[in-house]
Amino acid sequence: MADTARKSARGVAPLALSVKGIHKSFGQHQVLKGISLDAHEGDVISILGSSGSGKSTFLRCINLLETPDDGDITVAGEQVKLRRTGDGHLQPSDRKQVDRIRSELAMVFQSFNLWSHRTILENLIEAPVHVQKRPRAECILEAEALLEKVGIADKRNHYPAHLSGGQQQRAAIARALAMKPKAMLFDEPTSALDPELVGEVLKVMRTLAEEGRTMLVVTHEMGFARDVSSRVMFLHQGKVDAEGTPQEMFGDGGSERFRQFISNTIR
Repeated sequence: MADTARKSARGVAPLALSVKGIHKSFGQHQVLKGISLDAHEGDVISILGSSGSGKSTFLRCINLLETPDDGDITVAGEQVKLRRTGDGHLQPSDRKQVDRIRSELAMVFQSFNLWSHRTILENLIEAPVHVQKRPRAECILEAEALLEKVGIADKRNHYPAHLSGGQQQRAAIARALAMKPKAMLFDEPTSALDPELVGEVLKVMRTLAEEGRTMLVVTHEMGFARDVSSRVMFLHQGKVDAEGTPQEMFGDGGSERFRQFISNTIR
């Protein structure tokens, strides 16, 4: 029901994120060749593709962990300011804006990226307290509620090394939520997990989708892409090879290359 409501509202919902014509090369290797994407508030967009197709680089360019060689990025109506240097490369022209944009586009990595020397609770409150300058007591209360939400409230005083991979990833999702982001970027959030732990992370992500969170998800989980997404994008060799609703993509609307891809990966 929530998924249907999200899809029906998509056409009128404000744009949370707009990316136009993103190009990125590393040396002579052109990884992204002009990728564009519009994500409305509440959209869940699954980004699929074979290894090396440019999926993770695309997310990293959106979040400015990599600076694109060309293209425009707009978050909640605010365009990222980029300027071209003397050697022809782009770079951010406003570092404070970059920091703010990154806080609004919370990223969840496949390798968790939790601070190993801080407890789970400390991981969650670090950025809200020191980056967003919010009251510590308020941040602790919100962090405890988020840990309860993802099912690991009892791990608040544990260090990451004492948690399973699935618990660490749920902590990473809670940490992303603590920033109150406008959109969440997931870079293969289950790929580093043992198979028996994948389900607990996908359950949390399904709940976020049902709540209307705006999410871009690079994933190999075809069930999630088919059942939870409002849109599916398939990348091949740095370009958008096919794009559409899950019904279109997993029905007759996907490209021949996409059908070959899912026949090799679907579970």
